[in-house]
Amino acid sequence: MLVGIIAACEIGFWVVLAAGLAARYPLRMRRTGAALLLGVPLVDLVLLAATVADLRGGATAGFAHGLAAAYLGYSVAFGHGMVRWADERFAHRFAGGPPPRRKPRYGRARARYEWVEFGKAAVATGIGCALLLAMIALVGDPDRTAALTGWTARLGLVLAIWSLWPITHTLWPSKPKDGAASPPAERARPR
Repeated sequence: MLVGIIAACEIGFWVVLAAGLAARYPLRMRRTGAALLLGVPLVDLVLLAATVADLRGGATAGFAHGLAAAYLGYSVAFGHGMVRWADERFAHRFAGGPPPRRKPRYGRARARYEWVEFGKAAVATGIGCALLLAMIALVGDPDRTAALTGWTARLGLVLAIWSLWPITHTLWPSKPKDGAASPPAERARPR
């Protein structure tokens, strides 16, 4: 059941976000749009309440409880950026706003961007792990929470893999092409 609630919360996030932006820009109802956008984090509170209620009701923690903690961590860390990303596109499309910003493609700017994104992932991992530890403490029974301890390692593995992007962009920064088209394919040499 909890996996269904997680899916519903993800869908709810995008529905509330789209409704808020639609009210704000095409419908020009700025207050209504702002109120709806303030409701976006409430979707996360629904998931948190459902997870806590399930555990307090005597459920044995499983995959879905760990997934809920991970989802909440990433939603908190990346949610504001996702709202800003969508807002820029709606403003450009419906209100004549400037074109949306793109992520940097080259050099130090790209490395900096990747490190900022990695920092968000580190915050998400920290929040997810804190929620996992809070769930373990809430239940207070190691037999019922054994599945949650494995989630801390999963989140750590995701963060370790994520670190490859900023590291590679720092050590081997991408460079713009010389303005020329990509090199032509090699021709077969006559024998």
